[in-house]
Amino acid sequence: MSEDEFLEQSTIRAKIDELKFRHRSLDSEVLALQEMGVADQLKVARLKKEKLLLKDRIASLEDRLTPDIIA
Repeated sequence: MSEDEFLEQSTIRAKIDELKFRHRSLDSEVLALQEMGVADQLKVARLKKEKLLLKDRIASLEDRLTPDIIA
C-alpha cells in the first residue's frame, strides 16, 4: 500500500467516524423527542430521513475501504 492510499484510507475512516457520531447524535435526539411526547412528527421524520442518508453514506465509504475481490 502506497502512502497516498494509506492517507486516503485514513481520511475515509475519519469521515466514517464523524458520520457515525452524527448518526448516534440524531438517534439520541429522535429518542428524546419521542420520550417527551413532542407532537412535531415532521421534525422526527426529517431526523429519521437524515439518519438514513448518513447510514447510506457510511455504507458507501465502508465499501471503498473493502478491496474488490474477483471471484
